[in-house]
Amino acid sequence: MSTVLVTGAAGRIGSTVCAGLRRDGWTVRGTDLAALPDEVQGASADLTDPMSEAVLADLLDGTDAILHLAGIAGEDTWSRILATNIDATQRVLAAARDAGVRRVVLASSNHATGFTRRPATGPLPADAALRPDTFYGVSKVAMEALGALYVERHGMDVLALRIGSFLPRPHASRHLATWLSPGDTVRLAHAALTAPSPGFAQVWGISANTRAWWSLDAGHALGYHPVDDAEVYASEILPGSEPDWTGEEVLALVGGDFATREPLP
Repeated sequence: MSTVLVTGAAGRIGSTVCAGLRRDGWTVRGTDLAALPDEVQGASADLTDPMSEAVLADLLDGTDAILHLAGIAGEDTWSRILATNIDATQRVLAAARDAGVRRVVLASSNHATGFTRRPATGPLPADAALRPDTFYGVSKVAMEALGALYVERHGMDVLALRIGSFLPRPHASRHLATWLSPGDTVRLAHAALTAPSPGFAQVWGISANTRAWWSLDAGHALGYHPVDDAEVYASEILPGSEPDWTGEEVLALVGGDFATREPLP
């Protein structure tokens, strides 16, 4: 295997992916503001600070790909979202270009298209139209747009993973459709890092959920074959009842409660 730099390596997804990729034979480097997992070599870096460019340059020397997971993982003020999720992503993509790293995988989100409604027929494709539900969702739209720019302008390969609900196990009715298990998260990262010449691609980050209404076709095309299914937990989550998938807004919209909650001022 090759060498990958994982930003946000100390986070929930980052620590899971670092451990899984190492088991798969990858050499994993990491960066985060928090302490890195013991088995990950790397350095602390605040990607909102232009001074982090020197740290990135050192970490990318001899690196083959980047998995960019660092960022605010929920709604926040516009100034924080702009600095942490948008400006920092541009900094990472520019560092990759300068270092000759051709593959960047971005942690996008279902919230980039959060106001999209459940289709009447057929699953929602991974390149569903951009309809962000929050400032956070807007940051993921910008992230995807930046990735597409670097593909067109610099000939890089950039994949945007529209992640659903990353959890050890599902615990709400929406998760029966949107769950992404830890094991499938590693499989998704591996496929995104190794798919041959994808150019720019968007992929739903979900497991093989029986009730999924987001299509896995784009993931399958890249070699992502999830094995976990939230349906295993359905009897615990829905004891004797079924959700109204079309009548309840929180279940009918891609973004769930992000799309139905009161916005920040």
